[in-house]
Amino acid sequence: MSSQLIIAPIVLPLLVAALQLLVGERHRRTVLALSIGACVALVLLAAALMRTVSADGALAAVYRIGDWPARFGIVLVADRLSALMVLLTTVLALAVLPYALGRWQHRGGHFQPLLQFLLMGLNGAFLTGDLFNLFVFFEVLLAASYGLALHGSGARRVSAGLHYIAVNLTASMLFLLGVSLIFGVTGTLNMAALAELIPHVPERTRALLHAGAALLGVAFLIKTAMWPLGFWLPRTYAAASPAVAAMFALMTKVGIYVLLRLGLLLFGAGAGPASSHFGSGWMLWGGVATVVAGTVGMLGARDLARLAGYNVLISSGTLLGAIGLQLPAVTAGALAYLVISTLAIAAFFLVAGLLASDGDDDTDDSLSLEPYEQPGETAANESLYAQEDERPVVIPAPIAMLGVSFSACALLLAGLPPLSGFLAKFALLAPMLDGGARSGAGVLFALVIVAGFCTVIALCRAGIQIFWVEPERIFPKVRLVESASIAILLGLCLLLTVLVERPLHYLRDTAGQLHAPAGYIHAVLPPGEAAP
Repeated sequence: MSSQLIIAPIVLPLLVAALQLLVGERHRRTVLALSIGACVALVLLAAALMRTVSADGALAAVYRIGDWPARFGIVLVADRLSALMVLLTTVLALAVLPYALGRWQHRGGHFQPLLQFLLMGLNGAFLTGDLFNLFVFFEVLLAASYGLALHGSGARRVSAGLHYIAVNLTASMLFLLGVSLIFGVTGTLNMAALAELIPHVPERTRALLHAGAALLGVAFLIKTAMWPLGFWLPRTYAAASPAVAAMFALMTKVGIYVLLRLGLLLFGAGAGPASSHFGSGWMLWGGVATVVAGTVGMLGARDLARLAGYNVLISSGTLLGAIGLQLPAVTAGALAYLVISTLAIAAFFLVAGLLASDGDDDTDDSLSLEPYEQPGETAANESLYAQEDERPVVIPAPIAMLGVSFSACALLLAGLPPLSGFLAKFALLAPMLDGGARSGAGVLFALVIVAGFCTVIALCRAGIQIFWVEPERIFPKVRLVESASIAILLGLCLLLTVLVERPLHYLRDTAGQLHAPAGYIHAVLPPGEAAP
């Protein structure tokens, strides 16, 4: 298949967004048709791209824009990891789209073009082969996310959105400073060329290289919401509309992707004694601290959307700690956990949105949970429940659907059998028991288990309050298209439970490719273009 296929996931959403802006908000059916067609086409393109890079003997597909040498021009690279992330992005967008079509997009203008610009930025960030264009696509996706975070307005959403914008502008400034330092030391920003040059950087300038890499790392650690840089995330995600929060479940994974890519490509075992595994210890212990912060926040959360936001923190911390170990088997498990946790958290945001509001007004209120009982309240509650009517209750189908979906999300996020969340966590944790694992692996192992147990407690408490304690609760109307989005996401998790062998085989090959970056370097830099 032609290498021009690589640029299609970037150009297609750009063109569709431009057409949607030209058509205007008054022709909603045309705008919606363009979004649906674009998302379906993007999924097919991503599947074709994944098939291309997973063919026998294929290491990476490379597209040089303008046919310039990779060290000086714009180069797009698709390997197993980037193809996986593009497929996850497009599948998530297609799954969330029906939910947004129901009612949420009408709370503000230009939702569909913003979504397409977000897809353009995400796909570009995953497919770019140099740091400068990574910055460009990073800014594109951030600009689109600003509009989506503020979509629908409201005091609570605007306050959280402005905080989100300020934090990410700071991250962008650090990103630009880090890229400038790296370019000043090496003379290039192409990732493959940097991987060849870093082992030969003179010692007198290596400190500047490490400073630039550290600034770059901090920028993406802010994006992954590592403690103490992630206090903005639960508030922002809880304030966003449910469809936007579901897409934002993938946004933290952009930072994980970049840290994984650069950590193994530029600062892997071949980077030389002075630079190998640079920053991996910070990621490991930062991930441990993030899991602790997310667990404490989840147990103290008083609304369902914020509880989902703290689950994002736990997911990010787990992945940071796993990639900080830099072990191929752990990396393969981390990729499985990345996919399942993204789908499950996105589904949980959608379920929380249906439980919190009917979407027909402009309120930003989310579903509040009751505080934990005080010791003096126990006797009063027991006397109340003694008079409770114990006749069987007929559960309407929409409430049953929400209850089953909530339970499935709880199983996936906690990592309990028999669903794929358990399989992903098992694939992640089992290699940590290996005797060759780095110090700190045991701490991360224990914390992930404890975080799963605390997830069970928090979600069981929330589920009991929502579905059992208040029998007179009036649930909002559930529309078919909104149910379809949740069913697609949970159905994918169920499918990955049944068809687990082939995806795990792909992820193991992906991890092996990441930990042996010579194939990626040689695909991007042919022998005649090797770095001097």
